[in-house]
Amino acid sequence: MSRVWESLYSKNGLAAKEIAKQLISIEEGERIPRIQDFEKDFQFGRGTIQGALKILENLRAVRLESRGHLGTFLVAKDLDLLKEIAGIGSIMGAMPLPYSSLYEGLATGILEASENMLTRIDLAYMRGSKQRLHGLKARRYDFIVLSQLAAEEEIKEDDSLQIAVNFGPRTYVTAHQIFFADPSNERMKDGMRVGIDFTSIDQSRLTALECENLDVQLVPINYMQVFEMLQKGSLDAAVWNVDDTRTNKAFKKADFRSEKAKKLSEKATSAVILIEKDRSEVLEYLSNLDVQKITRIQQKVVKKEIIPHY
Repeated sequence: MSRVWESLYSKNGLAAKEIAKQLISIEEGERIPRIQDFEKDFQFGRGTIQGALKILENLRAVRLESRGHLGTFLVAKDLDLLKEIAGIGSIMGAMPLPYSSLYEGLATGILEASENMLTRIDLAYMRGSKQRLHGLKARRYDFIVLSQLAAEEEIKEDDSLQIAVNFGPRTYVTAHQIFFADPSNERMKDGMRVGIDFTSIDQSRLTALECENLDVQLVPINYMQVFEMLQKGSLDAAVWNVDDTRTNKAFKKADFRSEKAKKLSEKATSAVILIEKDRSEVLEYLSNLDVQKITRIQQKVVKKEIIPHY
């Protein structure tokens, strides 16, 4: 450990940790509180506050500039380093694999929206809403992203869960449709081999409703295999979302005929954040997320106006 980092364990270092928490929310180019303001807030002496600011500069967590009677301004800051000094961890979430621009945009928006909050968000990416639900209940994740349909279906079975944020229609997927290996087909028919992914609440529920009262063979699949299995003729049809560009361009597709599937498919387009009800601290944190900012960033990624990062 360097002497600079060791300095965090001094009295000045304790003050530096408290000041770091305040500087997280101050934008670059803005004036920081006066020495006397820090003294009042933290009950440290003037010399200790000045020493704390010097530690933050030596650690390169901030770059400050004194402008005389105008005060001291925050010229630059390293957010991750400030949070590390402040001893602040992260909120851990899980969302689908970012194979579509909507998912890329949502991940980018969530991460950017948390950057200037006291606690940042880290994201893991995993296939299948059932697997993400298992991770939530095992407390590996503080929240998960899934569709409104999947969230409501799970809440019916487990009332210890609740939706904390709803991003609105067309934020999870644009739409689900039925894809056919044979372009002459326009609907599900008796005798077809239909792919069903039981790890995906949306895909399996919509598939079951569309196949209701039909004599079809339901073939268990991983939804990432839809393209290959339709291409090879291992499946005759599969429900999938139109955001998968490769599948969307390659195969004939049709809308649902089942009224039940049509109704539920709308809910499957909305992205939501699901949490456990007893995690009040997570709910409070998520309630401060700027949802409009997240969806604006998502659309900019979709339109290729900005590069996604997640």
